[in-house]
Amino acid sequence: MKIIVIDYDAGNTANVLRALSKIGMPAELSQEASKILTADGLILPGVGAYPAAMAELHKRGLVSVIKEAVAQGTPLLGICLGMQVLTEVGLEHQETEGFGFIPGVCRPIKATKTMPVPHIGWNDLSVIQDSPLTDGLARQSVYFVHSYFTDVPKAYIDVTTDYGMAIPAMIHKDNVYGAQFHPEKSGDVGLGILKAFTQLCEQK
Repeated sequence: MKIIVIDYDAGNTANVLRALSKIGMPAELSQEASKILTADGLILPGVGAYPAAMAELHKRGLVSVIKEAVAQGTPLLGICLGMQVLTEVGLEHQETEGFGFIPGVCRPIKATKTMPVPHIGWNDLSVIQDSPLTDGLARQSVYFVHSYFTDVPKAYIDVTTDYGMAIPAMIHKDNVYGAQFHPEKSGDVGLGILKAFTQLCEQK
């Protein structure tokens, strides 16, 4: 069993690796195509801007490699920015093409007096439809840090949180999953999500 955390200077990789270690799942940080293509599961973390992330992934030749792994059926979990780039297009600073695994657009959250942007803090989850990662998540609280949301069709939204609107908190299509919040910073609830993902990878 081998989980690869994609290495593209994404910022929160150490926390993700630490969280996986806590649940007894050894994982490796790598950008090597051979390791990515033979992994049982992939995690795409992310902190920062959509255009910069996609530029770095292209620069390292990782976009085509990740697409090939997903086409083979390898489960992929995108975290925070890593979830946002699963969409077709991002509108942060400029229009940027994403992976296109899940139809939709990554748009800015509209700030209000009571709902400032970035959205930072703990928020409760509402499960809209079940997925292999959603068991027991209803009304649980997790940690968010983001200024953009994934505007995707309802068919792909598993979990939402309320931040002046229903923000997609977890999305998925086929073997591609996304968490807008940070499981690695969300205590036992977040560790449970990572555990469920690793169990999914074991069934691959």
